[in-house]
Parts: sequence; C-alpha cells; structure tokens
Amino acid sequence: MAEPDRFAEFVTARSTRLLRTAYLLTHDWANAEDLLQTSLAKAWFAWRRIQADPEPYVRKVMVNTYASWWRRRWNGEQPTLDLPEGAGRDEYAPIEDRQSLWAALRRLPRRQRAVVVLRYFEDLSEADTAEILGTSVGTVKSQAARALAKLRVDPALAARSDLALTAHEGATP
Repeated sequence: MAEPDRFAEFVTARSTRLLRTAYLLTHDWANAEDLLQTSLAKAWFAWRRIQADPEPYVRKVMVNTYASWWRRRWNGEQPTLDLPEGAGRDEYAPIEDRQSLWAALRRLPRRQRAVVVLRYFEDLSEADTAEILGTSVGTVKSQAARALAKLRVDPALAARSDLALTAHEGATP
C-alpha cells in the first residue's frame, strides 16, 4: 500500500480518538482541531520513518506541540467584538453530564435512587412508583424530595446546573 494511502487510512481510523486527546489537552474544540491538524502535518513529514504503530508517535507529537504552544505567547490573532462564526458544539458534554449524573446518583441511598430513577428517568407517576416499591405515595414524595435536595448540593452536579434532572424537578405534580 502506498504511503499516502496508509496515512489517509490512519487519519480516517484514528482522528476521532486523537481529537478527543487534543481536546483533553486544550479544553477547547477549536484549539484541539488546530493541535490535531498541526500534529498530523508533522507526522506526515516523518511518516516513512515510523516503523511501528503510528498512534503513539502522533500522540507524542501532539503533547510536545501543545507544550510548545503553552510556553510561547500567541499574538497571531486580535480580539474583536463581533465573532465571525459561532463556537463549535462540545461533542462530549452530554457524556460528561451523564457521568456526573451517574456519580451523583450512586451516592444516593438505594431507596432514594430507586425513586429518582422510576419517577424521573422512567417517568412513572407517584402512584405507580409507590406500587412498584411497595410503599405509600407520601413515602415516594418524601424520598423524591430528599433525593433531589441531595442532588442539588452534590459536588458532581454543582458545576453542571444545566443537567436535565433540574428540569424534571418542576414536573412533579
């Protein structure tokens, strides 16, 4: 297989994972894309010399490039009041939100977690939830209130106030 074909195949197969690594380094999608593009350009020039799996090599180039960007001050762009285009969406925000939510749910007592899952994730009524758990509707209401109070102050969710769970709080009849 020709070298350009091998490189194109590598980029196609690994660019998503490498972009995730670049994002974790920069915490900014635009900078992550620039970092990945710069790293892949550097790897292209060394492509014939890479004998084994090229991914570790590209990751090393990415880390070294990021470190050199961090050390020098970038003066190539001038700030402006009007942005030419909107920022790209954070593709991993839903995953991070989900992980934060599950971490917070794991810290709830089992009964409260069951009430939250049945009421807000399964969208069951208080009566249906009470029947499944073998308790009264009043117990479901009090357990839900306690669970939501704990989730409001949970450190995993404190910085992520945009989670869907807060939207469900007002849905309780």
